[in-house]
Amino acid sequence: MSTTATDVTTSHADSGGTDWDPIFDEVGLPKDVNNIYTQTVASMLNAAEIVNLRHRVRIILAQPKNEIMVHFPVRMDDGHHKLFKGYRVQHNNAVGPYKGGLRFHEHVHLDDVKSLAFLMTMKCALVRVPFGGGKGGVKCNPRELSPGELERVTRRFTAAIANDIGPDYDIPAPDVGTNSQVMAWIADTYAAMAGRSSTNPFAVVTGKPISIGGSLGREKATGQGVVDVLLEMLPDLNIPIEDMRVSIQGFGNVGSWAGKILADLGANITAVQDHTGCVRNPEGLDVHALSEHVAQTGGVKGFENKANTGGSSRHSGKGCEVISVDEFWETPVDVFIPAALEGMLNEQRAHQLRARVVAEAANAPTTPEADAVLASRGIEVIPDMLCNAGGVTVSYFEWVQNRSNVIWDVEQVDRELNRIMCAATRRVIMAKQKYSTTLRTAAYISVLEHIGDIYNHRGIWP
Repeated sequence: MSTTATDVTTSHADSGGTDWDPIFDEVGLPKDVNNIYTQTVASMLNAAEIVNLRHRVRIILAQPKNEIMVHFPVRMDDGHHKLFKGYRVQHNNAVGPYKGGLRFHEHVHLDDVKSLAFLMTMKCALVRVPFGGGKGGVKCNPRELSPGELERVTRRFTAAIANDIGPDYDIPAPDVGTNSQVMAWIADTYAAMAGRSSTNPFAVVTGKPISIGGSLGREKATGQGVVDVLLEMLPDLNIPIEDMRVSIQGFGNVGSWAGKILADLGANITAVQDHTGCVRNPEGLDVHALSEHVAQTGGVKGFENKANTGGSSRHSGKGCEVISVDEFWETPVDVFIPAALEGMLNEQRAHQLRARVVAEAANAPTTPEADAVLASRGIEVIPDMLCNAGGVTVSYFEWVQNRSNVIWDVEQVDRELNRIMCAATRRVIMAKQKYSTTLRTAAYISVLEHIGDIYNHRGIWP
């Protein structure tokens, strides 16, 4: 048996090893353990070795099917034109149309987008929704753009990739730096360009406003999915939800919804960090008030001034303190939820972390080196492709409603989401027990057995 991809990343990180899976040379992947795409493919190849996945499926999954890069000019408010770079990576569509978010961020990079598209393929297959993986983005800082500039960037990017997306082919969604308003502009632009050639052009994106075909429950979907997975796993981990201590890194849409739902179930959200600072209360933060503060100000900074004057929730009057980043990581909790960007949980932070469980609400938040440290410390990691799959699952529900011209109530959305997330969680637990491996590798195994079966039936044409 050849050296597995996980062995590769571990040996390189720990002892400068030189063994690489032959697939890396065969498909031209960079042999760089710091490259996020290399990291994700390495994890997949490790699981592929365990289940003896056919060679042809390994090489197909190791590289995206399409990598689209565009440059487009946009008129800024002061009259000058600025050139923007955009990406759309379509990883695999064996299961169904490409599906994945659009990210507007100043550090958007092709390898990051490739990695996220790859993870979308894995995520959709894990929860068994009929989508493949895609991802996209525009290199920009949306906070520095006026509303008019943001709209023009969005519409111009949509025009640049309009021939590469569609309700039956590739369906974008919100991600970091984008929201329902951005999706509305994309849908309107695409509809104008498609004309009568599409029967339901607004199904080209999900995460839309409710008034133009968005789904009830979509805004909270990813955070709700995190909670559904935790509730399914916590009994096996012997952690009761009542008074469970939780820390959250990143308090945007996903982190705030996960925090609010968990708090309503009786958990204590004791510490929160985002790009503006860190706050803590060992007895539990008022996360509903914190969410409102972040919506108004853009970050957790300054919340201590409001929290210490009292509030209306069950945590009212308890206040909070400002802490350093190191103090945040060293805060003792039962569950840590990374809900920010990729690679934030690195080797240094893995040594500092004082938690029993990591629930990856963000995409690829844990580096391979950190994974090894957490495993050595006995900290369970619930992988991103399972933990944050609630978003794409409810995106699928939105797409189904658009294509069928029906509207689901929020109770039906929540009920169907819980059913799918719990079934996926049980599949991962069963694979973990069967192969005596980590939850991350077990998730990949569940995915590859499903995709491998699809390719066995479909074959490779011609």
